[in-house]
Amino acid sequence: MPQFFLNKRLIVLLISIIVLVALVGFSLRDRENASWPEQFVKDVVGFGENIISKPVTYVSSLVDGAKDLKNTYTENAKLKKRLDGVAQLESEVADLKKENKDLKDSLNIKDSIRDYNPINAMVISRNPSNWNEQVEIDKGSRDGVKPDMAVITAGGLIGRITSTGAKSSTVELLTSNDTRNRVSAMVQGKNNAYGIINGYDGDTDLLELKQLPYDMKFSKGQKIVTSGLGGKFPAGIFVGTIEKVETDKMGLSQTAYIKTGADMYDMNHIIILQRTAETSSTSDDTGETDTSSSTGGN
Repeated sequence: MPQFFLNKRLIVLLISIIVLVALVGFSLRDRENASWPEQFVKDVVGFGENIISKPVTYVSSLVDGAKDLKNTYTENAKLKKRLDGVAQLESEVADLKKENKDLKDSLNIKDSIRDYNPINAMVISRNPSNWNEQVEIDKGSRDGVKPDMAVITAGGLIGRITSTGAKSSTVELLTSNDTRNRVSAMVQGKNNAYGIINGYDGDTDLLELKQLPYDMKFSKGQKIVTSGLGGKFPAGIFVGTIEKVETDKMGLSQTAYIKTGADMYDMNHIIILQRTAETSSTSDDTGETDTSSSTGGN
């Protein structure tokens, strides 16, 4: 008798294993509709998940909303402080402009190398094969655009006009590999330092400001602007900030690597700067007169 029950249990176990394997195989096969046991299990699990997820989602949204509200309040406070600072800065700038105008009038100075007339334009084409070299814009000679005029965006200087048509022009970017693409620049600080932007490191996306004095110290974050000594660009146009400085192999000068203020990759609206203080001859980057036909620096 015990042997009978033992054999019966073994048979039931084997049948159960066979049924289980068959069900697993049936559930794993490719088919469009699930079996009713699978549908039942899915419905039950889905119903349970729905009951649990709705309260959790609601609470999570409340927490996220509270965090967003707190962040908005903090940002609003910061923006108010910045607006207060902007109002004060605008007041100081207005006073300085008036004082500067009065001084220029008293000295009978009509033009300054900082003065320019803006010409708004848009980028109409950019060749992917020379993406970092040049762009085409929708303003030309009929709009008063001339070669060697500086071109900026809201972020800062991006390049210069190299050629013009009647209603379009070509802008050579600061990131161009053309060795003739030079800009006279100045490092702002307690004592200003002058150098020449001539070169671009494509690996680091940094401009090279060369011929800086070997005995001056520079720090990361110092601002670089155009000096205006090249005779073409207005002075004081923001270029970028210093990332690092290296001394040349001979130890006679330093080279600063500059992170551009303008986004050189993505640009649509640009401004051409028509300098009002004209020079009678072309100048190079050092500010010395160059009587040759070469465009030199700007």
